[in-house]
Amino acid sequence: MKQFISRRSFMKAAGAATALTAVSFAAPAASAEETNCFLGDKSAVTILYTNDVHTYIDKKSPELTYAAIAALKKSYEDAGQNVLLVDAGDHIQGTAYGSMDDGETIIKLMNEAGYDLATPGNHEFDYGMARAKAVMKEADFPYISCNWVDLRTGLKVLPTIKMFTIGGARIAFVGVTTPETFTKSTPAYFMNASQTKYIYDILGGDDGQKLYNAVQKAIDKAKFLGATYIIGLGHLGVDPSSSPWTSEEVIAHTTGFDAFIDGHSHTVMENKQVADASGKAVTLTQTGSYFKNVGKMTIGADGAITTELIHTYEGADAAVAATAAEWISAVDDMLGEEIAVGDSKFYINDPATGKRRIRSGETNLGDFVADGIYTYFNEIEELHCDIAIMNGGDLCADAFRVMMDADIGIMNGGGIRTDVDAGPWSFKTCKTVSPFGNVACLMSVTGQQIQDALEFGARFVGSDGKENGGFLHVAGARYEIHAMMPNTVLTDDKNVWQGSATTPRVTNVEIYNKTTGTYEPLNPSATYALAGMNYTLRNLGDGFAMFDGATLIKDYVSEDYLVMSSYAAMFGGVDGNGLPHLTSANSPLADYPGYLLNYEEPYGAGRIQIIW
Repeated sequence: MKQFISRRSFMKAAGAATALTAVSFAAPAASAEETNCFLGDKSAVTILYTNDVHTYIDKKSPELTYAAIAALKKSYEDAGQNVLLVDAGDHIQGTAYGSMDDGETIIKLMNEAGYDLATPGNHEFDYGMARAKAVMKEADFPYISCNWVDLRTGLKVLPTIKMFTIGGARIAFVGVTTPETFTKSTPAYFMNASQTKYIYDILGGDDGQKLYNAVQKAIDKAKFLGATYIIGLGHLGVDPSSSPWTSEEVIAHTTGFDAFIDGHSHTVMENKQVADASGKAVTLTQTGSYFKNVGKMTIGADGAITTELIHTYEGADAAVAATAAEWISAVDDMLGEEIAVGDSKFYINDPATGKRRIRSGETNLGDFVADGIYTYFNEIEELHCDIAIMNGGDLCADAFRVMMDADIGIMNGGGIRTDVDAGPWSFKTCKTVSPFGNVACLMSVTGQQIQDALEFGARFVGSDGKENGGFLHVAGARYEIHAMMPNTVLTDDKNVWQGSATTPRVTNVEIYNKTTGTYEPLNPSATYALAGMNYTLRNLGDGFAMFDGATLIKDYVSEDYLVMSSYAAMFGGVDGNGLPHLTSANSPLADYPGYLLNYEEPYGAGRIQIIW
């Protein structure tokens, strides 16, 4: 089995790396810096910006699309305005339109739309390190990041800044990538081939200082090169769970930014003012996500910076629209076959508040996905599975448990991406819910490792409402979280698990016994068959390092969306069109006496009880 480097060894290696600014591979299309001694008369500059598009390219006019943004940019250019178009990350992953060709068409659309610059988000790494680098070479625009380091050389992987001479000014962008990339992508991608040591780092530091230092160094470089304005182009976000690496904290611990274009937290933020370390007000903005808005920043001839969010646009570039339409049609044809009917809506969001719940509480979709992998191993692979875990919701966890014949299934909340309305389900539906291309695996683990995983996944649950992509949904198990107790899980500065909680917040963990039809207390010293995705169980995804050294039973069984599809196909209640209906009574798990199952309830079957 692959062995991971210890957290202590990693920290030692990371600490030895120097923060240099050289480039490890050539930036496409343009150099890292441009200088021009003659600037000319000053005129206004318009900066259009997007973030967290996540491959939502099938919008309908007047909703925003890459074709609409291309037309919008051209309209400003035709009016004689100075225009730049930039993106703050997470553009190649999210739906089947990204995952079916590993982001190739998305980059083609961005090229055709006329993007000038981007910074990588954490999801630019979801298809592996080699693919991430290939994407950045396929782009006709450069990528920048001041804190992505190659530990083998100590060099920055990308240029730290990009300077544009436009409108009689030098506008410098500083690229910043979230240090959460380690755990919100796949940590193994940042390791050598044998997974014995990390060879890349996203500088952060447990107190944020490594990140702040890297950003300040890039700002100082831009100043030295004569920048008139310095703008952050970051994928950091403002969620408290991202602290100390939020954009607000970066601004507060540095000096020199005039504005900061952000992403990652999917926040709609038009014109927030944040004081930097000198007390200067810095404009912070973010468009939300999924093409809900495109941002427009204007730097006036007088130096004043204003921002606004544009919600719709009627125009569309014909060539870009044609490229998108061709790919949308191809993917829809590949994945459009209907496989089941959902009689109820499945949720990742709280139906009462509209806020994303799946990263902090149980949902019926989380249950479904975890149940799917549980069923997959138990019924199709005919391997005994005690529990399945999934970072997403109930339907998902059940899918994993049944399909893998496990004792327990788990699912991480960040692995499930969208609500599903009542009505027909297709392969595309499942691919949209689970777009990451992770594969199911079955491990032999101890009860203590299960306890550690549940504790780690629940560490942010509390009154402050922090989200956590690693929040675990389960199949074949139930547990309680005491939200008012302090978190005592040991983690490193990458939020990777290092040791058990000294005072557990997770109690009354029980595992379903298929023989007796009862839930029985977890035995820390006993061995259980645990099903989930290799992202969580084998690759440190979301920081789950407690399974290092566990025995692998079976790996690379099936891709995430196919596990879900297979589970859906096993339901009863087949209608006149031959489609099964996804209700609790029709689930193959309905034959398991006493099994907690309630897909009709948005908040799930009550497998996870939060005690206040």
